[in-house]
Amino acid sequence: MDGSSDNTTRFSRRHFLSWIITTVGAVIAAVLGSTAIGYFISPAFQRKEENWVDLGPIGTFPKGNPTKVEFVQRMRDAWVTTERRSSAWVLTSDGENYIVFDPRCTHLGCPYHWDEEKKQFLCPCHTAVFDVGGGVVSGPPPRPLDRYQNKIVDDRLYVFPKPTQVKT
Repeated sequence: MDGSSDNTTRFSRRHFLSWIITTVGAVIAAVLGSTAIGYFISPAFQRKEENWVDLGPIGTFPKGNPTKVEFVQRMRDAWVTTERRSSAWVLTSDGENYIVFDPRCTHLGCPYHWDEEKKQFLCPCHTAVFDVGGGVVSGPPPRPLDRYQNKIVDDRLYVFPKPTQVKT
């Protein structure tokens, strides 16, 4: 009986090594491919961190009088956390509803201050004047003072320091 008429398939060394190399290559491609795919789609599954800042207990803000509050905003970008000092003007008329103003004038971004005698916000750069609600009284500003979103959680006032424009 000679081996050429045998119908059983022989597994040659060449065929075996080819199979091993193909299998190892497929495993490597699967590992690298899944890692690459995971890298590109993982941001879709991560929760976005909102940067709400605690301004303090709601009882510390007097009714009817704007109060300037200094705070530190922390922003995280991958492994780096940066801190930025900022401020806001907080106003409440009833102790339950709050308005938080961006501290920059809507004309050129200069800082303004509260004048207790006149009961107005005054910007020294170009004589802009705003009423207690942030509306333009006089001067060159094109719109009322910008506001920050705010919320009350456990009797503490939180602000999201990204200005929103008031529609007039």
